[in-house]
Amino acid sequence: MLTTTISDFRKDIKRYLNQVTENFETLLINRGKNNGIVIMSLEEYNSLFATNHELSSKTNKKRLDSAIKKLKNGSSFSKELIDE
Repeated sequence: MLTTTISDFRKDIKRYLNQVTENFETLLINRGKNNGIVIMSLEEYNSLFATNHELSSKTNKKRLDSAIKKLKNGSSFSKELIDE
């Protein structure tokens, strides 16, 4: 995570935004004690939003946890997709 002040961000906004979008960085702009702003790429935001949606249901969460467990102990399998 990158951090900066609002003054430094204003001075070099293009460089900061390029780092966020090109390197999947998250930028924290410090605005004082316990106050700040987070900037992230749209792609990263969409990914977090999708993950949040998937974990919002107990059923989905159980399915995802089960899939992760299978991957970790090597009991997963792969299939080829059929092109039609």
